[in-house]
Amino acid sequence: MFNRLRNRFLIVNMVIISFIMILAFSSIYTITYQNNRKTMNEDLIQISEFYRKQEGPEGGKYSGGGGGHGRGDMMVPDGKMKAGPPPERSVSFALTTDAGWNITKTDSRFDMDSDFYALAIKAASSGDSGRGEFNLDGNRWAYDVQQVMNGYSVVFLDVTNQHQFLMTLLYTFLAVGFIMLIVIYFTSRYFANRSIAPVKDAFDKQKRFIADASHELRTPLAVINTNADVLLSNNDDLIRNQEKWLHHIKSETERMRTLTSDLLYLTQMDDARENVIFAPFNLSDAVESVILTLEAVIFERDIALSYDISPELSINGNAEQMKQVALILLDNAIKYTNTKGKIDLTLKKHGSEVVLNVANSGEGIPPEHLGKIFDRFYRADASRSRKNGGYGLGLAIAKAIVEQHKGKIHAKSVPGETTSFTVQLPAERH
Repeated sequence: MFNRLRNRFLIVNMVIISFIMILAFSSIYTITYQNNRKTMNEDLIQISEFYRKQEGPEGGKYSGGGGGHGRGDMMVPDGKMKAGPPPERSVSFALTTDAGWNITKTDSRFDMDSDFYALAIKAASSGDSGRGEFNLDGNRWAYDVQQVMNGYSVVFLDVTNQHQFLMTLLYTFLAVGFIMLIVIYFTSRYFANRSIAPVKDAFDKQKRFIADASHELRTPLAVINTNADVLLSNNDDLIRNQEKWLHHIKSETERMRTLTSDLLYLTQMDDARENVIFAPFNLSDAVESVILTLEAVIFERDIALSYDISPELSINGNAEQMKQVALILLDNAIKYTNTKGKIDLTLKKHGSEVVLNVANSGEGIPPEHLGKIFDRFYRADASRSRKNGGYGLGLAIAKAIVEQHKGKIHAKSVPGETTSFTVQLPAERH
């Protein structure tokens, strides 16, 4: 699915960029072509006037409107023929013919054989207009035909360089365009992969989340179904004798309730992140109240608890949610502290932050799991988590709450020794 999405993005991107490149290159080539043609025509007119001026009065008696080859005189406002020197480094010559296109006069600065002149006149005579171009002996020639008394005056100009310039420009555009498309393709592919990666990651997490939730719900449902079957198979027995199966059903129902409540809470957290109203509250009192509720459990587990809480530390947020964070971290520490181990809790102010740290002795968390323990349903030791009644949602909830309070949470662990969770929250500004 994501490969198809990426390919569609690439196709659309390449089509748009190709269209823009074609439009840009076509515009540049068209403007260059028109300017080049204009320069060639001006050179041809200038050379034509130069040669015909040299012919004198007889050569200058042109017919303004006769035949398909008439161009008309090039006049300036005072009525005289405008003529100037031919362009520098230009290769040109002029031929005069009779009415049957037989050469009667040659005017050239270069030595060319008569066959060449004959072929040039033949190409000019076969043209549909008084001006045109043709290829001869590997060169490109432009010509201008003027009808004169008793025949025609034809001026030829070598425009090979101008023609080659346009062809070179066209090939350059094609090569540059092809190279640019290759570069743009791989660049677009790179950025497309980077753009799709977060979406793919979120989609994969959602799939894994649904699969894990289904798996966690399937287990208690299977237990409930099995115990219900046992009850039904002994429907004549007294309820007192079936109490064990009822307790199993009750226990699994409670587990399902806890799971669905946590899932609902996470969903609500995702939906309400932008619309939560916070108020200043005493975080020191909130954490102490959580410790009081868990002291009996800690005592029963034979765990040593030490805590150091600075008084009157306030933050801007939701007191009940922060109590839940402290409860999750302490409960997590109790579950994974070794026998006769200890838990250390500190709440201090460091600069502009209030820092809560919960550390416990125990097996620790392997380094490869540290970056994933805040993911939903993730458990470094799945079998031990189920034994302790965990679903891998507590730390995900704690992270969601902390981030909603514009804080940070991270974990450190030394396998076989200690594990610590640190929460950094912005202190209330007075």
